[in-house]
Amino acid sequence: MTSPAPATVSIDPANLDPVALAQALIRRPSVTPADAGAMDTLQRQLEALGFACRRMKFGEIENLYARRGTARPNLCFAGHTDVVPVGDDAAWTAGPFEAEIKDGILYGRGAVDMKSAIAAFVAAVAKIPAHPGSISFLITGDEEGVAEDGTVKVVEALAAEGEIIDHCIVGEPTSANLLGDMVKIGRRGSINAWIAVDGKQGHVAYPHRAANPIPVLVDILSRLQSRVLDEGYAGFQPSNLEVTTIDVGNAATNVIPSSAKARLNIRFNPAHKGKDLAAWIEAECRAAAEGFSGRVEVLSKISGEAFLTEPGAFTDVIVAAVTDATGRAPELSTTGGTSDARFIRALCPVVEFGLVGSTMHQVDERVPVEEIRQLAVAYEALINRYFAAFA
Repeated sequence: MTSPAPATVSIDPANLDPVALAQALIRRPSVTPADAGAMDTLQRQLEALGFACRRMKFGEIENLYARRGTARPNLCFAGHTDVVPVGDDAAWTAGPFEAEIKDGILYGRGAVDMKSAIAAFVAAVAKIPAHPGSISFLITGDEEGVAEDGTVKVVEALAAEGEIIDHCIVGEPTSANLLGDMVKIGRRGSINAWIAVDGKQGHVAYPHRAANPIPVLVDILSRLQSRVLDEGYAGFQPSNLEVTTIDVGNAATNVIPSSAKARLNIRFNPAHKGKDLAAWIEAECRAAAEGFSGRVEVLSKISGEAFLTEPGAFTDVIVAAVTDATGRAPELSTTGGTSDARFIRALCPVVEFGLVGSTMHQVDERVPVEEIRQLAVAYEALINRYFAAFA
């Protein structure tokens, strides 16, 4: 059901329909790390609106930084054009890259996460041809992947150049049940750990001739899981450690295996730093390995620290704009997984606001077209309120 790459689409910047732009973006099958022309599609529309666009490619990843204006404050919209794989093509109601509208619902990979939000912000900017300060876009093609050559590299490059972004909106699908019922003002951090215990293979009847790695691994995991990391942190849920896999690969019933491996993830609130959790994991591995004749290795990778944008003038602007557009005041939340906001926080205060995320990453990812247009109205109100408050 996957469609071939579409012909170039041109949308009148003076009458920019966010739904049409969302369709044009969805029709670019930009499954991480492929771009498939998605950045070109977006860049054409931004240049038509007077933005100076810079393509910032790192490795094989396409990134885009675009800015209109040179003065401060600089309000940035951040997002990603890459999407996750479609899964079973045949299970989709409409082709995942056809961007078909059925009964007022737009179907397609990226419809929710998050090409429609990008389109909505572009449409909002098109309604505001003149504004004080600057508006910018920081768009990556590496949010759904390993996130090593995307936003984190762009942020580093912009900081090195002295580029100043005063505040940022990330267009992730933050709404829970109804558009505008939730915005994210922070996220928990994340650390992954890979633990490998190498022993010595042997016959189960002669354990003294072997070194069984499994009891050591079980002890390590027991030590780690027995600790209550915390009871929560102001505005955050408690930190949690989850074992995500245990692998031995032993098909025999009478063999002590030579190795055992496990992987775990910790989602942590600001009560912790990633480096401290990594040090704790390593210490527990060393303690469990005492007296063991084999070897224990651990590799930890911190994918992001916990952060919080304190409620204040910036969040007040967003709450007021969302309330204007939707009639509901959003909850300020820190729930959910990580996003590229974890990198942007190094530059400026950052808040996330976008569509309802109930179908993201699923077969039949979809969004009502009127919600895309309503989101554009909310973004327009946000931009106007922002410059009234900060310019």
